[in-house]
Amino acid sequence: MKKLLFLSILIACSNGNDGVKPEVKPLLEAVYASGFVVSSHEYQLFSLVDGNLSEVMVKEGEAVKKGQTIIVIEGHQQDARYQLARQAYDLALQNYSDGSPILRELKTAVESARIKMQYDSLNFERYHNLLKSNATTRADYDRIQLLYQNSKNDYALQISRLEKVKSDLYLALRNAESQWKIAREESGRYELKSEVDGMVFKIMKEQGELVRRSEPLAIVGSGENFYLKLNVDELDVQRVQVGQEVAAKIEAYPRKIFSGKITKVYPLVDTRQQSIRVDATLEGSLPAGFSGLAVEANIIIRRKDHALVVPRSVILPGDSVLVKTDKGNRKVKVKRGIETVDEVEIEEGLDSASRLLVKQ
Repeated sequence: MKKLLFLSILIACSNGNDGVKPEVKPLLEAVYASGFVVSSHEYQLFSLVDGNLSEVMVKEGEAVKKGQTIIVIEGHQQDARYQLARQAYDLALQNYSDGSPILRELKTAVESARIKMQYDSLNFERYHNLLKSNATTRADYDRIQLLYQNSKNDYALQISRLEKVKSDLYLALRNAESQWKIAREESGRYELKSEVDGMVFKIMKEQGELVRRSEPLAIVGSGENFYLKLNVDELDVQRVQVGQEVAAKIEAYPRKIFSGKITKVYPLVDTRQQSIRVDATLEGSLPAGFSGLAVEANIIIRRKDHALVVPRSVILPGDSVLVKTDKGNRKVKVKRGIETVDEVEIEEGLDSASRLLVKQ
């Protein structure tokens, strides 16, 4: 169990021949936590392209407005992507145009099928008249009729094939146009802008350096509002709840105690540290806007204004103490209440007049 010095309260009581006397005093039970001061809305700014860092528009510590450009990247690979996308769009546009070789071939096939169908139609009409005048056989008539029917089916098939290919080419054209527009927007200068009104806490690259896609380039957050990002031992996590008070000591300001309240208890345990993350508000403002300051905190579990308190050193195994009386020493069973590193509240078994012997 850990403690913070600013919450440790030692008993001022005698330890001479008269023994140790319990003391009535304020006492609180707390869970230790450690962590950092973090800016509200703090986030990392990532590069979305590969290229070179062309310009850094703000300095570390400067205030920024939402939408303000922080970093400019020249995306060379994006230029190449734009050229490929443009070529794909031009090809798709050419394939869908009236002069497209694909469509011209299909239209020729449709026209050939139409001419053949027209010829077979006239021939079928002639044989129909011949059959009426018994100038041809039924077999020849049926053969010509079959040729005409096949011609009609082939003509319909060629029209359907033409329409399907035109539909596919149109869809390919729209997709190519969409990709070209996206590449056009991402080509050349790419600006990384702030998502919040706040401050630039860190710039991670220098002007002219190579940057990679998904590489963090800056840290941005609020310059006025901060919170505590704490880690609590997993053995104490069941005692921590939203709304509990927090007393915190920030190492950069050793003479000041900061107050806050638990706002969130995260459900995932960090298996490497055997701890769980807890967030707390930070009441008031910091003397200066620094994110990342180390902090130690006590999360107040219980407090009593009037607790009967004894040193932990007088407690014997089995929750008992040695009480000094006029008739000699006797062991008394007690009931514990709030406990700290040095002290224990006694809820039952003693009063403020009891004289206790310290175990040797």
